[in-house]
Amino acid sequence: MHKLYNNVLDAIGNTPCVNVTFNDTHFYAKLEYLNPGGSIKDRSALYLIEHAEKNGLLKPGYTIIDASSGNHGIALAMIGAIKNYPVIITVSEKISKEKHDAIKAYGAQTIMCPATTFLEDELSYHSQAKKLHEQDPHSFMPNQYFNQVNAQGHYYSLGPELWKQSNGKITHLIAAAGTGGTISGAGKFLKEQNSEIQVIAVDAQNSYRSTNGNPQPYHVEGMGVDFVSPVLNHNVIDKFIAVNDDDAFAIMHLLSKQHGILAGPSSGAVAHAAHEFCKNHQPECMVAIFGDSGRAYLSKC
Repeated sequence: MHKLYNNVLDAIGNTPCVNVTFNDTHFYAKLEYLNPGGSIKDRSALYLIEHAEKNGLLKPGYTIIDASSGNHGIALAMIGAIKNYPVIITVSEKISKEKHDAIKAYGAQTIMCPATTFLEDELSYHSQAKKLHEQDPHSFMPNQYFNQVNAQGHYYSLGPELWKQSNGKITHLIAAAGTGGTISGAGKFLKEQNSEIQVIAVDAQNSYRSTNGNPQPYHVEGMGVDFVSPVLNHNVIDKFIAVNDDDAFAIMHLLSKQHGILAGPSSGAVAHAAHEFCKNHQPECMVAIFGDSGRAYLSKC
């Protein structure tokens, strides 16, 4: 039975793992969309903010500024509302209407930026967030794409949770790679418990990494290694699996219609990769991270 919480931030985490079976394959899906803000980004965003507060980087009256494909921005907006920080989120025009509206519903300001091929482009949502932050001395930028504290949030939250939920029996972790925080943080913790655990990162087929530096457009949000970042710890990743848009969307629809799991496109990509891996390897206990809900993409998918 859950205890009584002081606020929704105390309710972040402790999401369920449920069995998912496709034909002769099965894995456990960790339903991160059941976090208060609707995604796994609640974990890392809260850790980034509280780490900054403890280290004097974020003070009362400061504004939180960051770039987000959506879920990180929603989490920051929710946290800002509770902790009384103004929040400005720069977003790409690639963002779904539902996620954009959710950020604003928490009272945060959004700035729409063009979709660019490279994060370093001066017009990209990341570059514009950096510029805003540099112009305001009373602001803090969590900088989820390059701040290694991002991964620590999952090291101290998601990793121990997975180990405890599986009673130490987890043999494989599979998750989408975007910033790299989830797979790197949770993967590092799990490998410290059992070095035999396999950590598998799911990437977009058209990402910077998958195309060896020649990225092409793709529609799945919230995943894709599109830049070189210290957040992504290659030392804990055993394998990358690249997934295309069509396969991600196809299995996403099967999850809702056959399993009652209304997950987002990046979760569809993870489910597809998990299914393909299980067909060939039959892992004893694979946990797949379903990062957010399909409700955030109904207008797109």
